[in-house]
Amino acid sequence: MTFNQRVRPFGLMALLPLAVLLASCAEEKTPAQRAAPEVQVMTVTPRTIPATSTFVAQTESSRQVEIVARVAGFLDKIAYVEGEFVKEGQKLFQIDPKPFQVQLDAAKGELAAQIARMNTAQATLGRVKPLAEQNALSQADLDRAVGDFEASSAAVYSARAKVREAELNLGYATIRSPLNGSASRALQREGAYVGAAADTAKLTNVAALDPMWVTFSVSQNQLAKFQDQIARKLVVAPANNQFEVEIELPGGKKYAHKGMINFADSSFSQTTGSFMVRASLPNKEMELRPGMFVTARLLGAQHPEAIVVPQLAVQQGANGHAVLVVDGNGMAAARPVVVGHFEGTQDVIIEQGLKAGDQVIVSGFARVVPGAPVKVVATPAPTASTPAAAPAAGR
Repeated sequence: MTFNQRVRPFGLMALLPLAVLLASCAEEKTPAQRAAPEVQVMTVTPRTIPATSTFVAQTESSRQVEIVARVAGFLDKIAYVEGEFVKEGQKLFQIDPKPFQVQLDAAKGELAAQIARMNTAQATLGRVKPLAEQNALSQADLDRAVGDFEASSAAVYSARAKVREAELNLGYATIRSPLNGSASRALQREGAYVGAAADTAKLTNVAALDPMWVTFSVSQNQLAKFQDQIARKLVVAPANNQFEVEIELPGGKKYAHKGMINFADSSFSQTTGSFMVRASLPNKEMELRPGMFVTARLLGAQHPEAIVVPQLAVQQGANGHAVLVVDGNGMAAARPVVVGHFEGTQDVIIEQGLKAGDQVIVSGFARVVPGAPVKVVATPAPTASTPAAAPAAGR
């Protein structure tokens, strides 16, 4: 046996560990199979939901009257408690009535004098007329007697009008509330001289509290979008456009009563590009006061066959919104969608991009890669605003 023949087997044996080591290293470099991420899904089920529009609104008295003095004089008394509720006919102010009583007495005296003159003229006419018919007196005498009687009759009418005027002025000295409502502070104090045609004529104002008006503005863009949704049948308006209005008070408290729209302005404001809408709400408990800022919700319209998904399921990117869905092969896919109004506090309406039966990933999508398989696990119970998800078929 030669030297080479003896060395060759040894060389082969020496190379075996090296080959095993290299094979082991190759196996370590082969990546392990990645497990499919677990996700929870909801199956899209269209349903009809309310189409609610929200506005910033302000309360307003349905009837606010400015109380002014109709006669001039010294203010004797403030007869109401400032800021309190007053009833129709309740005395608010008393202007010194004595000068007006004197004027009334003088007018009554003048009326009595004119009536006496009229009676004298009537008696004279009664004597002159038969004598004139017998040609005992001239026609001129008869004409003079007729003229005196008619003039005295006209003077009586004038005197009676002055009596009525004096009675009105005396009545105006006592100022009463024209309605039930909340009376503001008095603008003039006792002893001040108030004038009927001066700034001092303003005394206070009374605001009716029941019903209460709620006003808000609708912009051109909001109106155009609403009309477009109706044209595309994404929204159905109530019959005869009888919208109902509910309000939310500061602090999130929901007002107990709803109202109806009773006025919508016919033109847009040139400064704001919006038009005013007004609703009337009952306020028997006097919970609402004029000037309060509230949230108004317009009720009555509906979204027919609306698709609603949780807001967390919608992702926003450079090209718009998208959701992750699971296709029939168990693979994740990104689906572009058009987002509409929010529904409640957790959900959003999808106007385009989804259809009935689509399975939208609602949880666990942080590890999901579009085009890769996913594992669907049990879906949690729906929230109050999220519709119940249909079971995942075949998952």
